[in-house]
Amino acid sequence: MKINTKFFGEVEIADDKIITFDKGIIGFPELKHFTMLHDEEKGSNVGIRYLQSLEEPGFAMPVMDPLLVNPQYDPEVDDELLTSVGNLTPENILVMVTVTVPADLTKMTVNLQGPFVINVEERKACQIILEGDKYPVKYPVYDILKSGKAGE
Repeated sequence: MKINTKFFGEVEIADDKIITFDKGIIGFPELKHFTMLHDEEKGSNVGIRYLQSLEEPGFAMPVMDPLLVNPQYDPEVDDELLTSVGNLTPENILVMVTVTVPADLTKMTVNLQGPFVINVEERKACQIILEGDKYPVKYPVYDILKSGKAGE
């Protein structure tokens, strides 16, 4: 499948790279099919990736692994919230969080309160809202990323 994306131009998406959110994502329940894209020039180890909608090619959300900026990130999640993604194991789970990149990059944050949980084997995913206030919606990351200490 080919899509014309906002950030990457025309991109060919293989069927095995399509991630399905049965209930869509928060604020966009109609968007159910996504893929993960990254800047090819920076390689696959780049911190920020894009959760690219296949239904709406102009919609791409920057995301990253929360462990890169908060190595202690280990939210407790009710198993019932994860039933739509299949059987999760340490080998097939990928957790990503939304990155907010404002005009003033020093105010860059990630949302640790609403992670995406992806079963990479079954290519099923969901977005959840964590209970409590242990993890903030706006967790500052600029200084962590700039210092090169992400993940330490």
